[in-house]
Amino acid sequence: MNPTQKHVVVTGGAGYIGSLLVAQLLQQGQLVTVIDNLLFGGESLMTFLSHPNFHFAKADVTEGRSLRDSLPRAWPRPDVVFHLAGIVGFPACQAVGKQAAWHYNVDATKSVFEQAESLQVGRFVYPSTYSAYAASTDGRPVTEESPLNPQSLYGETKMAAEEFLLPRGAVIFRLATLYGVSPRTRFDLTVNQFVLDAFIKRELLIYQRGYSRSFLHVQDAVRGLLLGITASDEKVIGKVYNLGTDNGNYTKDQIVQLVIKRLPEIFVEYKDLTFGGDMRDITVSFEKIKRELGFEARLTVDDGVREVVNTLRLGLIREPQHERYRNAHFIVR
Repeated sequence: MNPTQKHVVVTGGAGYIGSLLVAQLLQQGQLVTVIDNLLFGGESLMTFLSHPNFHFAKADVTEGRSLRDSLPRAWPRPDVVFHLAGIVGFPACQAVGKQAAWHYNVDATKSVFEQAESLQVGRFVYPSTYSAYAASTDGRPVTEESPLNPQSLYGETKMAAEEFLLPRGAVIFRLATLYGVSPRTRFDLTVNQFVLDAFIKRELLIYQRGYSRSFLHVQDAVRGLLLGITASDEKVIGKVYNLGTDNGNYTKDQIVQLVIKRLPEIFVEYKDLTFGGDMRDITVSFEKIKRELGFEARLTVDDGVREVVNTLRLGLIREPQHERYRNAHFIVR
């Protein structure tokens, strides 16, 4: 084994972020163990099956020994765990209810961490969300030091997991809203969904048009997460970073205009309707991750819109409206 080679475990590795992360880790020459229950299938992992540095275990992270029992005996103990498995987003958490959401996002996270700790894993990297923040009272962007006051069940579970992990030295990234194509693309995310609706239906129905969010391409998200294993201990152990870009804040109106640029013959209708849940009309500062870890996004929302439009036009994703491309009800990544 190469002395610089690491054994990296990725829970939820067949998912939207995980499948792209696995590809990057293998390209770097790492040993990669993926743990996933394959609820949405395993097509995103098929290209890795013949790779000598890839090991897959079908398992549910809610099981008490899921991490320990999934490791290949011939490989050294893990150096890093990326814990991506869980129920992602406000709609999915609401659909399964508080007890299930808490079980998968909090209890399972504690279990995986404790197993990793017993194996003396050096880094535990956890993707959280900026939807845990309270709205800024002075109009300034929220920072990693801003108070947390999640407005959704999803945000509550992520905050609870953070409260357990941070004192124990985990590396936490609060991600912006993602977009773009991966080996397991999702179409329930704002940018991707707008493009799909415009492409399939030739129309867009927009609610909460003035609300703004911070957006980040999934490829840039993976680049940011990888800093969790390459940065020095003093910069990441027990630390939180907002993962996104200061140039990524867009209103829904602005995204619509980017979609119209690529798909001009569509009808747009706006509805003055509000509803409960995760509004996330908030501006986030990403100055800390740029200053301390040198992170800068390479792709823009316009790049993402062009990418998704081309993917649909070329027919590279079959049945994009199928529920497997929408994390609507169950365990997702």
